[in-house]
Amino acid sequence: MSRIGRMPIAIPAGVTVDIAENNKVTVKGPKGTLERVLPSEMEIKIEDGHIVVTRPNDLKKMKSLHGLTRTLINNMVVGVTNGYAKVLEINGVGYRAQKQGNKLVLSLGYSHPVEMIDPEGLTTTLEGQNKITVSGIDKEKVGQYAAEIRDKRRPEPYKGKGIKYADEVIRRKVGKTGKK
Repeated sequence: MSRIGRMPIAIPAGVTVDIAENNKVTVKGPKGTLERVLPSEMEIKIEDGHIVVTRPNDLKKMKSLHGLTRTLINNMVVGVTNGYAKVLEINGVGYRAQKQGNKLVLSLGYSHPVEMIDPEGLTTTLEGQNKITVSGIDKEKVGQYAAEIRDKRRPEPYKGKGIKYADEVIRRKVGKTGKK
């Protein structure tokens, strides 16, 4: 039995969960509303304040979908109650970020500034000029947008310049050695 899939999801106060046909799950909470169509093979039920996901049989595909379905619902519940945030750090001389309305302007050593418009439902905030926080209620979108920002200038292994996640460790390399 899937250990993750078996665990019930507690529905916190102030959160409503609706399950329509074809397993369309809508989660409403203090931070907003998320909806998602989940695999129709899984059986999703609400039992005394908890969401329970069960699978029809023990085929390999069903086993893998079981844990996934439960995790996706849990991410939605956590998103509408607490929200998600990813912190990015910019390292490098002259590398900086600025905010203009809902536009993020990055100076990353290119001949032009890189401009990125915040997607719907996500906000970016700056701490100083080199810390960007991407926050929102959809875990997938937060992670995706943070990855897109990081992609504009990935950290390099010699000096560590570029945009990295706050909790990321860059494996450093030793540079060239002089000829003897």
